[in-house]
Amino acid sequence: MFDEPIERLIEYFRQLPGVGKKTAQRYAFYIIENSKEKAENFAKSIMEVKEKVKLCKDCGNYSTTEICPICQKRNKQTICVVQEPKDIISMEKVKSYEGVYHVLFGTISPLENRGPNDIKIKELLSRIEKDNVKEVIMATNPDVEGDATAMYIGKLLKPLGVKVTRLAQGIAMGSDIEFTDEVTLEKALEQRQEI
Repeated sequence: MFDEPIERLIEYFRQLPGVGKKTAQRYAFYIIENSKEKAENFAKSIMEVKEKVKLCKDCGNYSTTEICPICQKRNKQTICVVQEPKDIISMEKVKSYEGVYHVLFGTISPLENRGPNDIKIKELLSRIEKDNVKEVIMATNPDVEGDATAMYIGKLLKPLGVKVTRLAQGIAMGSDIEFTDEVTLEKALEQRQEI
């Protein structure tokens, strides 16, 4: 339907999460219709992110430094465990949380052939020992996999004398932390329960 360079650009936009064919076409035409300078700046910003952004050595958050700003400045005796780096953005909207994070990069999911060794549980255990952690807040999504992962980690940590809590169920079962508003997240954080 379109010339090959346009089709290729549309195909790249279609690979983005939640972008269908019509949205990909709109994005492609936006690039075509704007100045060459805007397109170059867009391409440069993509390349800059790919070159400069890495994972924080401590928590796994995206950062341009070896240790992210949160890990550099916050109380390391409380760790909030999340599934993905994008969940940290949602949790940070709460503004009352003063601890650090730990990104698991997934959950335990037998259906997807993903077990405890496939996510960052060993790294969490290492941090707990190294930083004399007092509390671990499980902020995995309130779905079957998130709950199973929280329970598994809770059982691992109980013998270590670490308080393990789970966000209160103000968050609807089956929803994602990423899409939860800050008021609901704040209430869930305040009303977390030991597991």
